Amino acid sequence: MIDRRRILGVTLLTFCAGALLVTTALAARKQAPTAFLDNLVSHEKVLWRKSHNWANDWAKNNTGWRKENVRFSDGVLHLDLTRRPVAGRPFAGGEYQSRAFFHYGRYEARIKSVAREGLVTSFFTYTGPTFNGDPHHEIDFEFLGRSPRQVQLNYYTDGVGNHETHIDLGFDASEDFHTYAFEWRPDSIRWFVDGKLVHEEKGERGPLPSRPGKIYLNLWAGQGLTGWLGDFVYPGQPLTAEFACVSFRSLDSDEPGCDG
Repeated sequence: MIDRRRILGVTLLTFCAGALLVTTALAARKQAPTAFLDNLVSHEKVLWRKSHNWANDWAKNNTGWRKENVRFSDGVLHLDLTRRPVAGRPFAGGEYQSRAFFHYGRYEARIKSVAREGLVTSFFTYTGPTFNGDPHHEIDFEFLGRSPRQVQLNYYTDGVGNHETHIDLGFDASEDFHTYAFEWRPDSIRWFVDGKLVHEEKGERGPLPSRPGKIYLNLWAGQGLTGWLGDFVYPGQPLTAEFACVSFRSLDSDEPGCDG
């Protein structure tokens, strides 16, 4: 049965039938809506969870996650980077992750990144061993703070990445909001900036991701990644990435997204 409902500020469209369950490594996966549009004016617990009190296994991510670093004000989502030890890391970052796993479709977000050496503002899909032993599949927008007039695109399939592509944006991504999108299809991934196609992968450089993944938004500081990110020096006050919208719709949907 198809259910159409509006929950607070978020439009959730055409759910699959059945109970929606919180996804954990030991629990059944939550069924994903075929479309949603979240303007990120408040925390919609049906859709999202705030990462809290843990850190990624990758030691070069010098950041742990704190729910206090995910906050809403002035009609947007703020992800903060602060000096506060978490799970053995010296810095605390904000991370917002979807409860459901999403597959082929169009993903969009309106983002204002952070311009700072050593920092990364991210919008991506991910699944991996944490989730019932899944292989690592991922599709990325990564804004490297040392190069705010570029964005790095990438994907991973079965843990294999190294498909980085750097796109010259023609603007400073830290100065204002812009709309970033990717269309994930069985035979291609197409990345867009403000509605313009900027890159496409068709599998010539390696198999494309095929496993459903969660949607993630985060801000983190690296260490030992001088050649890629530069060296992070905390400026003495919080740094903040801002997100004004996230949307997903299936490839055959005509529902609106962040780009209208």
